[in-house]
Amino acid sequence: MLCSAMASSFPAIAAAAHLRPSVARMPRSGVRPRAPLLCEVVRSSLSARKPLYLTPNRGLCSAKPRGPFSETRADEASRNDAVPLSGEEESRSAAAQKLKIGFYFVTWWALNVVFNIYNKKVLNAFPYPWLTSTLSLAAGSLIMLAFWAARVTEPPKTDMGFWKSLILVAVAHTIGHVAATVSMSKVAVSFTHIIKSGEPAFTVLVSRFLLGEAFPLSVYLSLLPIIGGCALSALTELNFNITGFMGAMISNLAFVFRNIFSKRGMTGKSVSGMNYYACLPLLSLLILTPFAIAVEGPKVWAAGWQKAVTEIGPHFVWWVVAQSVFYHLYNQVSYMSLDEISALTFSVGNTMKRISVIVSSIIIFRTPIQPVNALGAAVAILGTFLYSQVTRAFLLE
Repeated sequence: MLCSAMASSFPAIAAAAHLRPSVARMPRSGVRPRAPLLCEVVRSSLSARKPLYLTPNRGLCSAKPRGPFSETRADEASRNDAVPLSGEEESRSAAAQKLKIGFYFVTWWALNVVFNIYNKKVLNAFPYPWLTSTLSLAAGSLIMLAFWAARVTEPPKTDMGFWKSLILVAVAHTIGHVAATVSMSKVAVSFTHIIKSGEPAFTVLVSRFLLGEAFPLSVYLSLLPIIGGCALSALTELNFNITGFMGAMISNLAFVFRNIFSKRGMTGKSVSGMNYYACLPLLSLLILTPFAIAVEGPKVWAAGWQKAVTEIGPHFVWWVVAQSVFYHLYNQVSYMSLDEISALTFSVGNTMKRISVIVSSIIIFRTPIQPVNALGAAVAILGTFLYSQVTRAFLLE
């Protein structure tokens, strides 16, 4: 009776209550969500004297959205609203989900290490980062087109609205990819990734000053060791180069926007994380190719290629193929991870993977490193750990 009366008296509210795109998607814990009745929501709000809010992912609710990251916190909160089938099944489902995300993270980090090694080898012999970046995107595009054609994976069902929402992601991805490659062509891999470990600081600053997101004081304080460690490493870097430093900084900023736009674009969409990223290099390749031709050009590429093959031999071709394929694979897995977690958690995971990249690159390339430089890297990584802890607490509030 109450539901009928409320629905007839407030048709706008009744219609708004059905706007629940996130309910159509099973939560990550594998537990079936419980959609509260309209009468329950309104009755709870009236009894508590709280206003009602219409949110993009939870429909009508009494909890006020808290900024541009409200979707990700709502995703986390949806687990608490779920009705578990049983305690044992819920425990198994949660453990399986953690194992799945852990597997994604380990695979992502391992593939990224391999990519960075081959990428640096290619850039040492063939210092043309614009073409190298283009080949990476082209390899990913060809791989996914072949997978779709052979039905290894189901092609995504997209419309014009999907591709429009992907444009900003593709632009940010292209800028970040090229800037990082330019950086690694000028400085050591370890230095590039020490600077790129400052990405959480860019995430918080962009969220605060451009997107209006507010964070507690503990989050801002956790940024101090990150920024200080990166600065200390930069000041004591033996192979410091301003172009390499600025490339890493620009890459940080671009990838923060890419992650934020990606998470927003993936929210409520039927396209999986794998297919979402598969579409990304296609669009980025179209954006990057004319700029790569304008900046470097086929004549320069041909001369540089001939020189590299003469000096290195046929192994150079394998290096180019390997760095292109592994670039796609590690990004593919990273987007499968992003499909399961928030943009901030993704940024933390992206920073923690740099520990393995920094250590492996120093060992393989025998990069000279001063004790003060190592201290700066350690402080930055410690700051990232502290950031991950306070951010996790903030997301779960």
